[in-house]
Amino acid sequence: MKIETKAFRVPPGRKVRLKKWATRVHPLYKSEKHSKALLAEDVGELSGLQQLLYASNSHAILLIFQAMDAAGKDGAISHVLSGINPQGCEVYSFKHPSAAELSHDFLWRTTRCLPSRGRIGVFNRSYYEEVLIARVHPEILLNENIPDAPAGIKKVWKQRYHSIVDLEKHLHRNGTRVIKFFLHLSKEEQRKRFLDRIDQPDKNWKFSEADITERKFWDQYMAAYEDCLGATSTKAAPWHVVPADDKYNARLIISRIVIEALKDLKMSYPRVTKARQRELQKIRKQLAT
Repeated sequence: MKIETKAFRVPPGRKVRLKKWATRVHPLYKSEKHSKALLAEDVGELSGLQQLLYASNSHAILLIFQAMDAAGKDGAISHVLSGINPQGCEVYSFKHPSAAELSHDFLWRTTRCLPSRGRIGVFNRSYYEEVLIARVHPEILLNENIPDAPAGIKKVWKQRYHSIVDLEKHLHRNGTRVIKFFLHLSKEEQRKRFLDRIDQPDKNWKFSEADITERKFWDQYMAAYEDCLGATSTKAAPWHVVPADDKYNARLIISRIVIEALKDLKMSYPRVTKARQRELQKIRKQLAT
């Protein structure tokens, strides 16, 4: 399956206008059954690459997912990574910070969860919440005791962008590849998915009144995302704007981007020395008797 993944990448230093980015593109599959078959192929390939990542023990992968409510982050994570060995992958969801987390800088709680070499880490929401929801609701900063905030609130966002970019460049230099996805959902598709959660009893648990409250801030969130994507998409850690109105398509796009990133590492299994080969043959003889 060929996908031009660069079409979804935000170029470094480019201003982002999300109205110009599609929330739906021509499907990569012929039917729902076909989409599942294509994804199954990708999942199998990802499984092999994850094993190679673990064996080579030189890099780590950090996948970051950000989106509006109902965009499909949970589904994308569970389906795309369904074939990954659980021992080599960890998923973290970051919601309201605890009192202990609020007493540290905004990167502290996520930094503790970074993947070690040979592993894949997944952030379902991340430190980017601190320039998204905190920007839409600046009163959140009052609980963080930021010096000169909210008086110097515009400066806070620029400083945080710099901190984030510096962190991701540091991670890249030390072997962690950061791959970021913004699942771009239309407001109309979100409305349909909210109604679906209300109408289907087995999905009622997914819905809360807070979702409707946040929906009222749609334009503010879009503005916050535009500034964030433009300021923090770099060559080392690019953002990908994934059309999310079609969840099957979105999962295929995400899987291909992750596969390409892993292949770009040009990993190989560790070479076995001659001494180790002799040792293995000696053990083999013992097992043969």
